[in-house]
Amino acid sequence: MSDEKIRQIAFYGKGGIGKSTTSQNTLAAMAEVGQRILIVGCDPKADSTRLILHCKAQTTVLHLAAERGAVEDIELEEVVITGFRDIRCVESGGPEPGVGCAGRGIITAINFLEENGAYSDVDFVSYDVLGDVVCGGFAMPIREGKAQEIYIVTSGEMMAMFAANNIARGVLKYAHTGGVRLGGLICNSRKTDREDELIETLAARLSTQMIHFVPRDNIVQHAELRRMTVNEYAPDSNQAHEYRTLADKIINNTNLAVPTPIEMDELEELLIEFGILESEENAAKMIAAADAAKEAENKLEDAEGEALEALKKGNVEIVAS
Repeated sequence: MSDEKIRQIAFYGKGGIGKSTTSQNTLAAMAEVGQRILIVGCDPKADSTRLILHCKAQTTVLHLAAERGAVEDIELEEVVITGFRDIRCVESGGPEPGVGCAGRGIITAINFLEENGAYSDVDFVSYDVLGDVVCGGFAMPIREGKAQEIYIVTSGEMMAMFAANNIARGVLKYAHTGGVRLGGLICNSRKTDREDELIETLAARLSTQMIHFVPRDNIVQHAELRRMTVNEYAPDSNQAHEYRTLADKIINNTNLAVPTPIEMDELEELLIEFGILESEENAAKMIAAADAAKEAENKLEDAEGEALEALKKGNVEIVAS
């Protein structure tokens, strides 16, 4: 299959929102109907493929490259492992927090995979990306024109919506240079009041859609404890049906938009309207979080942008975590 026919998608979302769980369950459902899937985990925790491979953590490209001395000393078969429903899985990896450029593993892994033919014979490449913001190395899947469809996993909680808006802002930044588009918001329910209505309203403000509302169900945790997707653990359950529905919507999605992120005061008004934000204290916390996130984004973009250029020039040493 030619690269032009491969759909490259990415899942972003606030830490702890259930992004990796949602993506793996959805991709398993896509594979169930014959889609050929490659998952590229872009989180240093290397947990983006655990439910597909039934393991705690997959050996990462960066870790193996550090052991061997260079990424050129790795064979593709050592890092691309086939799991449930023939889904191919690879984890980019990264250094320990505070030790080095966390985006380095993503850059190294994607370059290695492309150069060694990992993207052949697949219908979808899916990037599972760490972070509440799109910046530096973690923007690699979109800043280099890889992922073209971004799906943001969110909920009706204040900080999850704040992160979704922040991510939309990052997508907008690269939309006109790399062609990336926002495919929609996935509401991974936390059972907050009027949650589906709230996320639909937020999606409309961002010029996108709530592509699916995933209800909360303990069967997801039961499957996770066994390192399985719901589709494998309980294929006839209502929750498995929800993931199949989401999978079908992504496969057939043509509603790809340039997002229109909203200002903090508009987001604050929306949260007040739906009763999520009730006090000036909470509003102040959200504004402080926004300021901190913006400052962190600027710092990370500067540092990891420099690391990206260094890596392209071959001036970055790979160090084991």
